[in-house]
Amino acid sequence: MKLLSDWGFSLEGLRTGNKGEYWFFIQALLIILFPFIPVYRPTWLEINSSNLLYFTWGVAAFLGLIALIFIGKGLIDLGKQLTPLPYPKEDGELVQTGIYSLVRHPLYSGLLFLTLSWAIFQISLTHLLGVLIIFIVLNAKASKEEAWLSDKFPEYTEYRQRVKKLIPWLY
Repeated sequence: MKLLSDWGFSLEGLRTGNKGEYWFFIQALLIILFPFIPVYRPTWLEINSSNLLYFTWGVAAFLGLIALIFIGKGLIDLGKQLTPLPYPKEDGELVQTGIYSLVRHPLYSGLLFLTLSWAIFQISLTHLLGVLIIFIVLNAKASKEEAWLSDKFPEYTEYRQRVKKLIPWLY
């Protein structure tokens, strides 16, 4: 229970969602359900060449490795500031170094790269649609988080202009 309260969870928050608890539960549900999405691969997406199949697997493995780097480095760099809620910790500090100098939400980026990796590995249009839905949810969650971070940390506005949100150098 102490870990949950350290992260900002409370009974009131579970009732009201005032620290973004509902965003966390939606995200968790999507991530848990993602691997169980049925594979839909139309005939025009069938891969008959072993070279093309190995290339596809290589791309998926590369994206999976990038995902693990983003998640691992994000967790390390965030350290004691970690909370699964979008609301910043009361005693929190703004982290702008390490992976956070490359992208503002590396844990979300890692989840996106990981789900995209799985969609490519499966060669599945339904999983690709799942990636899109997860992107929309994580982007909205990040926007809510950024509003709170801007309120708490005056320097967040400059950081936001300097560093991309979810995809390094792009978005």
